[in-house]
This record gives sequence, C-alpha cells and structure tokens, in this order.
Amino acid sequence: MVRHVIVWTIKDEYSDSEKAEIKAGIKKGLEGLSGKIPGLVEIKVITEGLESSSGDAMLDSLFESEEALKGYSSNPLHVEVATTKVRPFMKVRSSFDYKEGAL
Repeated sequence: MVRHVIVWTIKDEYSDSEKAEIKAGIKKGLEGLSGKIPGLVEIKVITEGLESSSGDAMLDSLFESEEALKGYSSNPLHVEVATTKVRPFMKVRSSFDYKEGAL
C-alpha cells in the first residue's frame, strides 16, 4: 500500500469566504473519485486544520501500489478535478508519498 499526502496553500488573493468555497470544491471533487479509480483504496480531504497548520487543505489518500498511484495521476477523472478545482487556486503544493508500514 502507498500513502499519497498533499498539503496545499491557496493563493493570497482570495478572501476567506472564497477560500472556503475553493476548499469545499476540492473536497467534493477529490472525495467524489472514491470507487471510480482503479487501485484507489481511500481518499479524504481535510479542510479545517488547526491554527498551527502552515497549509490550507490536505489530501490523504491510499493506493494499492505505486503503479496505482501513477494511474491515478493520469486518470482523466482525477485530471479534470485537478485542473478545475485545485491547480488554478494554489500558491504552494507539497507532496509526500510513502509505503505503508515503512515508518
């Protein structure tokens, strides 16, 4: 199993209410992929971090394998969400992938 984690920081130009709408769109879009992409075991988007957080939203997803993660990256359903709900609004994107049990 491979864990895929992303933390996003939304561009400063957006108001708090716009950021809330952006985060809701990301959550709905990405979590809506559950059950639709081969090898995707679980997916959740966290949009309400603690004050100590340095990002605005986080993706936490689990895949059957590295190959499944690669397939997800290029899957048209994922690409659609990424290009319409995520990428246009982000200032910073950090990711970390690891094999479960390799902690």
